[in-house]
Amino acid sequence: MPDRPVYLDYAATTPTDPRVVEAMLPYFTEVFGNPNSLYTLGREAMRAHEDARERVAASIGAGRPDEVIFTSGGTESDNTAIIGLATVGGRSSGHLVVSAFEHHAVLDPASWLCTRGFEITELKPRANGVIHPDDLAAAMRDDTVLVSVMHGNNEIGTLQPLAELAVVAHERGALLHTDAAQTVGKVPFDVRALGVDAATLTGHKFYAPKGTGALYVREGLPLMPYLMGGGQERKRRSGTQNVAGSVALATALELMDAERAEEAPRLAALRDRIASFILATVTDVRVNGADAPERLPHIVNLAFSGVSGEDILLRLDHAGFEVATGSACQSGSPEPSYVLLAIGCPRDLALGAVRVSLGRYTTEEDIERFLPALVDVVTHLRRWNA
Repeated sequence: MPDRPVYLDYAATTPTDPRVVEAMLPYFTEVFGNPNSLYTLGREAMRAHEDARERVAASIGAGRPDEVIFTSGGTESDNTAIIGLATVGGRSSGHLVVSAFEHHAVLDPASWLCTRGFEITELKPRANGVIHPDDLAAAMRDDTVLVSVMHGNNEIGTLQPLAELAVVAHERGALLHTDAAQTVGKVPFDVRALGVDAATLTGHKFYAPKGTGALYVREGLPLMPYLMGGGQERKRRSGTQNVAGSVALATALELMDAERAEEAPRLAALRDRIASFILATVTDVRVNGADAPERLPHIVNLAFSGVSGEDILLRLDHAGFEVATGSACQSGSPEPSYVLLAIGCPRDLALGAVRVSLGRYTTEEDIERFLPALVDVVTHLRRWNA
């Protein structure tokens, strides 16, 4: 067993890149002023904050920097988008469409709105893990106000045809929000090219610290504020600005953009190496989402019959490899992943699923050590359960 485990759960969180830490440090100890203060330290902090906003806007293709609202991360951004766009102007009813495999940071506020007079349709993906525009069109109603479909699924890595979905939503007068937590930085993401009205970003998925994030809201769209108080972020998100966090988010995004052309193919090759080896070596296994037209380069979801994904995880952990049994936020649940059930994965296979997700510090050597360990664990568990 190695001195340190091989980390293969980058979809859950990433280590903060040392270059990002270096960029943040001055805003803890030197330029530490409240950015809302008028004296020099405050003005310097505000300049850094607004510069970070411009950099984030440029990275995601926003038309204006003020379309970017800094938040504490993906959950806040998702909640703000769902509640803030649905209830704007005091609206207390209407119809929402959300994909059935959204993160709970979307599903839960949508469900909460249903207790306040809204109605919701959960749209199932097809078996390949993709929301089809025709299925969205069939779910739309005259009173549909908001559609939310994640860009890339956090468990199976399938990418959604957002540009086509946006056309369907806009034809019926609805807005389209996307949770882009898993995709920003890993694949090209341009809010104007995709036609989305709002998008969620969370820093800890791309080597910025936890507690950093942003919400893109298209220019001209009113938004009911979710956090109220001091009126910061142009009265859309109150709270003293986290300047170090906004600088970190911008720096991490720029590093992802600069390195993506080499990094994405490298990770995709490792992802495919895992899938091909396991399919050739192990029986009764399924690679979830493998039939999608487009996939994230860093996620592979393997479902093994006759074993428990939790047992696989624990034995791999003992052997020095860290993977997940699906969404990290759902770990520990005895129930199979709702994402896998939504795409029609049989319950037996869904219970035996593990997600392997790769990142900046994953090496080919790591994967070559991991593969025989995974096969050994599955083989022993199947013998034990026979």
